[in-house]
Amino acid sequence: MRKFRDEQKGLVFILLIVLIMASAVAIFSVSLHTDVVQDTLDKDKKIQMLIGVEDTDHTLLFASVIIYYPSSQKAALINIPGYTGSIYASLNRTDQIKKVYEERGIESYREEVRKLIGIQIPFYTIISMENFARLTDYFGGLRVFISEPIDYMTEEGAMYLLPSGAVNLDGDKILTYLHYKLTDEDETDLQERYQNAMTAFITALSDKKFLLFDGDNFKSYASCFTSNLKTPEEERLFKLISDVDSESIIRQTITGSFRNVDGQSLLFPLNNGENVRNNVRQVSNMLVSSEGTYNSRVYVLEIQNGTTTQGLARNTSILFQNASYDVLSAVNADRNDYEETVIIDRLGNAEAAKAIGDFIHCDNIIKADSENAETTARSSDVDFTIILGRDFNGQYVIKRRK
Repeated sequence: MRKFRDEQKGLVFILLIVLIMASAVAIFSVSLHTDVVQDTLDKDKKIQMLIGVEDTDHTLLFASVIIYYPSSQKAALINIPGYTGSIYASLNRTDQIKKVYEERGIESYREEVRKLIGIQIPFYTIISMENFARLTDYFGGLRVFISEPIDYMTEEGAMYLLPSGAVNLDGDKILTYLHYKLTDEDETDLQERYQNAMTAFITALSDKKFLLFDGDNFKSYASCFTSNLKTPEEERLFKLISDVDSESIIRQTITGSFRNVDGQSLLFPLNNGENVRNNVRQVSNMLVSSEGTYNSRVYVLEIQNGTTTQGLARNTSILFQNASYDVLSAVNADRNDYEETVIIDRLGNAEAAKAIGDFIHCDNIIKADSENAETTARSSDVDFTIILGRDFNGQYVIKRRK
């Protein structure tokens, strides 16, 4: 009997040891668990995430990188055109960037996007076209602007019908919006539409946050996302983004020149992509503050090319439009021998003029009534005229040594 009691005591002792060890492992595991979203915020003060929409054939229809600063509630969406060309190390050839996703997967694609725009992208999420339509319906539709009504039938007999104006599209209609292509449209028109859809998606996320993040509701939507985050972390990330000031989302895209490579028309970023990376850094830095260029007032610009460089005014207008300015015209100046870039303030707003100057590193600002204001605006609606000189490299003003 005593031996039996001793054995019982030994068994109890072993069980106690096991329980203590299990508790220690549990406590250690909890202590090791880190909130990667919070860790990123603590380190960088911002969120940078790749959001891609996969078409029904599993190709990448469109993708954007969102840069979001919770402190200012400002965000930028960087559109990544699928036909952006380069020599991609992951493919070992020159091709479209979307081919990286199709052949090498999301991790390789994310790395190529990182090199393209020059910023770290710790998070990604991919949404299938079916799930993008589902989310659209969950949101109660996505609101986009369509300049003209769409009444179009393809050679295969597919019919596309969409009304014009600021319209709210349900899941089926958003599929139509993303897939139709008129005969007079080119790839840049499609990219603008993709940007509109992504902007509308982020806006809807903000508008419906009271519903999405109420209780356990997000778990119902989590299956629509494929990401590198666990569901609680993903919910925290989207909840942060949902606080965005959706009226001031900055839209950027990759600019460059088209070249034909192996029968494909590819977009090659200017200056080996350095202009793109500089522009992304500029916008990222300006998002930190809730003041400055990106406010509710949209300024109307006129950009004039005062050099012999072809297309300089047009390319620069894209930079300003991506930064949420309204560019009324991009034309040649009265002459093509301007040495220095000049900003003519026709509004009498020194603060706004300085913000425009900061964007392109130009401090040569004069008032419209100044004797030095040699040119007049092409329209009375223009707030600022920018005359590009030889010191402008396509991205910003380079200070020349005297």
